[in-house]
Amino acid sequence: MTTITRAARSGFGSGLGGTVARTLSIPEPAWHLRDPARPGISGRNSDDAGPVAGGAGLAPAPSLPMGRVRASLTYVLREGDVLFEASERYGDVFRSEFAGGPGRIVMLSNPAHIASLMSRPDGAPSATRFSPLRPIVGPDSVLTSVGPRHKQQRGLLLPQFHGRAVTAYQQRIDAATARRIDEWQPGQPVALADIGQQITLDVIMSAVFGIDDEAGATRAESAVRSSMIRLLHLSTHPLATVVQLVNARSPESRGVLKMVLRPLDRAIYAVIAERRREGADGPDGGGRSDILTVLMAARGDDGAPLADSEIRDELLTLVLAGHETTSNSVAWTFERLTRNPEVYRRAVLAARSGDGAYLEALINESMRSRPVVPIVARELLSDWRFGDYVVDRGVVALISILLLQHREELYPRPYAFDPDRFLGVKPSPQKLMPFGGGTRRCLGAGLAMAELRVVLTQILQRVDLAMTDAPAEQPRHRNVTMIPGHGGLVTALSRD
Repeated sequence: MTTITRAARSGFGSGLGGTVARTLSIPEPAWHLRDPARPGISGRNSDDAGPVAGGAGLAPAPSLPMGRVRASLTYVLREGDVLFEASERYGDVFRSEFAGGPGRIVMLSNPAHIASLMSRPDGAPSATRFSPLRPIVGPDSVLTSVGPRHKQQRGLLLPQFHGRAVTAYQQRIDAATARRIDEWQPGQPVALADIGQQITLDVIMSAVFGIDDEAGATRAESAVRSSMIRLLHLSTHPLATVVQLVNARSPESRGVLKMVLRPLDRAIYAVIAERRREGADGPDGGGRSDILTVLMAARGDDGAPLADSEIRDELLTLVLAGHETTSNSVAWTFERLTRNPEVYRRAVLAARSGDGAYLEALINESMRSRPVVPIVARELLSDWRFGDYVVDRGVVALISILLLQHREELYPRPYAFDPDRFLGVKPSPQKLMPFGGGTRRCLGAGLAMAELRVVLTQILQRVDLAMTDAPAEQPRHRNVTMIPGHGGLVTALSRD
């Protein structure tokens, strides 16, 4: 293995994002560069938590000393750094208020406090109506709906992502991964997020639309793929932060976001129209079993079929959420591996000797140290106790998966990248939450894990990667995801 030395700076560290950050005295990027030996964050609160009638004897949680606008910009530009700094100053419960989105919030990282919310979905439902994804995926998707509608949608879609369905996708995952590795040119730096995106898009397009070969896609289906990639590329532009803030609290897209979504919407509606003309048997009469067919055959409580707008929301959610998180998990894993040579050596040995236990531990450690979805939200419908504090009803509880997974009592030396911590250990769903938790746990978690196992194993088996002494890539926040600032940049020395 050789070493590559290159400057690593994120676009948000300079330019518009950097100027705004410096003007508002927002902390410089730091948490991802911390010494591996540094202890993690610690709680200063009791574990008592749950709804309360009044808050006698309980104090209000401490609040960050900044106004709504500054809090919003600070959070969008430097989410991780702000959270780590605040947790060290105020503990595992602190409040703030944003100019858009959820408004009043309380940030949590104590596993007992989190469990009190996850175990009471009726008293603390998902706060998806404030999600920055809502203007993109719409109000009618499984991601943004709540209550009985969400339960119905989840029941409809869950079988498509678990058990035998995931087994059926295995061959497609293998083929998609092998095809993209075959195209990989040694000697040139590549962003693994891009390679992972191509692989996971192949798989999700197959699951959702039944496209087993990109060459066999219709013009409209190909347009969905290309428009989705364009949307994701545009979302990393520095001005995307402004667009997100403009659309905060809006149930529908507006302004630039609406314009950017227009080609994607046009393509999705064209695919739906094609399928309605062809019927469930398809153009060759052989029948279809993809998710779009399931959605078109579904009926609501009133017996009526789903409207095209409802199907659009579901399709966009599945294609977007079904590949972006997994592709960036791949990127983060190799971003970590190429900066930890001994872990990389063991991972290569595990992949080439069939040591599935170590590879599983590697995946868990990657998702712990760099969770692609670092925050989930719940809306408090009653006053709620979190340790020594009480929080008013109507406040949105933001559960920081990033902070949770960097707590010293849960994961000693959490800034170190150490898969050994998961060897022989079944992770607790209250302590490792890369797919969220409770009744809102990601329904595609089974497919995502299958993809990660295959992609990581094949890359480790077939590609020899150069190590780097460049600083860790700065996390960038895109809507609800945390992605590597350079896409997980790696260089292959050779491949078979």
